[in-house]
Amino acid sequence: MTMIVTGGSRGIGAAICVLAAERGYDVVVNYAGDVTAAKEVAEAVRRHGRQALAVRGDVSSEDDVRALFDAAAELGPLKALVSNAAITGNTPGRLDEQSVDTVRRVLDVNVTGVFLCAREAVRRMSTRYGGAGGSIVNISSTAARTGSAGEWVHYAATKAAVETLTFGLAQEVADEGVRVNAVAPGLVETGLHVAAGMPDRLDRLAPTIPMRRAGRPAEIAEAVLFLLSPASTYTTGAVLPVGGGR
Repeated sequence: MTMIVTGGSRGIGAAICVLAAERGYDVVVNYAGDVTAAKEVAEAVRRHGRQALAVRGDVSSEDDVRALFDAAAELGPLKALVSNAAITGNTPGRLDEQSVDTVRRVLDVNVTGVFLCAREAVRRMSTRYGGAGGSIVNISSTAARTGSAGEWVHYAATKAAVETLTFGLAQEVADEGVRVNAVAPGLVETGLHVAAGMPDRLDRLAPTIPMRRAGRPAEIAEAVLFLLSPASTYTTGAVLPVGGGR
């Protein structure tokens, strides 16, 4: 079984790649820039006895996405896609403080990127195109509901779009052997917070979460692999929140 994980070189994406290998998948680790991190994740996949490829590509580029899926074919027929790649764009701030270039880039990666990857996956997995079926899991965010006011409203808006895309596409391909779902993580322990210039963000926001802590990437990965597994064969068009009750 072959799986593509976009943004698979770090954080939640890396955890998904490693757990997928444990569950029997060969994995294509897509990355945007950090080849060293991507190769480390690919090696972790191989330690579980599975095949792995690290493939650079910008998910907002149609040519890069096609090349990514062509590379995945080297490992065998595509069975699963996890669209995890996403950006916040910059340090946090109010909507009226954001530049149009920032917002356009976030939309391009977070929405157009998910569209391009989903389109390519359907063309390869759907019985309409001679495929054997498969499953897509898009990574959303609880920000789609909370709005992320004062930090990343533009990012939150893209995740709401991802959830709508998930529900609509799921209906289109439900009788073609393809299931489409989403996981919506809440606050998670990743490098995003430091990169955004907020090293204290986890400690600051943890008290606002009913479980009083941030999630771990491995916990998000478990939700993703559940939605890809035979345990969820009658589930499509669903958004599974994994946010500690928030």
